[in-house]
Amino acid sequence: MTNPTPTTDSPVTRPKRLLTQNRELRAIGVWNWTLPAWAGRLPDGRTYNTCPSAGICARLCYARQGTYLWPVVRNKHQANLAFVLDDLPGWEAAMLAELSAKRFNGAWIRIHDSGDFFSDDYLRAWLRICRARPDLHLYCYTKEVDRFRRIVEADPPPNFLWVYSYGGTQDRDLNPGVDRVADVFADEQAIADAGWSSQEASDLLAVLGPHLVGIPANRIRAFLKAMQGRRFSDLQADADAARAARRRRTCGTGRAHVSGTIAHAPARVSGGRSSGAVRAATVHSEEPGPGQG
Repeated sequence: MTNPTPTTDSPVTRPKRLLTQNRELRAIGVWNWTLPAWAGRLPDGRTYNTCPSAGICARLCYARQGTYLWPVVRNKHQANLAFVLDDLPGWEAAMLAELSAKRFNGAWIRIHDSGDFFSDDYLRAWLRICRARPDLHLYCYTKEVDRFRRIVEADPPPNFLWVYSYGGTQDRDLNPGVDRVADVFADEQAIADAGWSSQEASDLLAVLGPHLVGIPANRIRAFLKAMQGRRFSDLQADADAARAARRRRTCGTGRAHVSGTIAHAPARVSGGRSSGAVRAATVHSEEPGPGQG
């Protein structure tokens, strides 16, 4: 995400209301805060990635389809993000002010129906909000496993619940025997066959029900075709294995090339470094890092 530069003439208008309700969450009395999904560009030209640990979920994301693409909806979500980027303390104060309304007394708040905790500072702001309003109940799905391990797990606010969701670049760090985890399945029958518990009846079951949470896939034809009846965790495992294979091929090619240079010709030296050393460093620097490739 590019470094934000606060500006008074930004084309993004700050939202008048921060919390909303979609039809599904209104039915169970839950309010929602949301950001634009994954990567994009704000009207002022800044680029962003609100889901830095997204994996295969990025191409199978419901929040990049349908009503989320309507200009009025997209503009609202981008305004939320711009507020956070430009003035995090001001956004935090505005959120607490809005939560002081009587309608939020004892309420449930879902943090993000799209987007994720894209920075340490942003996550810490939410933790302060949780602690400032212990009467509220806040929850989320997240793929930011490492961030939560470092910042949240040792001392979570009592009123903050979360579930780690599969389909991200940090899936390998999840332990379903210990962690509360959610996985997307092809349908309800697949969830039952796996011995997991569906949250279809109420989104709150993701944090209040059994710790193995099954989510039936949205009935979007292209998504169902891409899933081929498999789970997000399986698709991500395949993607991780393919990425590892590419890395091995890249590193193997680099080693063979460098060793061949050393064996068959003296390396030229420029500025104290051999051409072979420069070539090896280049191969290493181009190897995809975590979350890339």
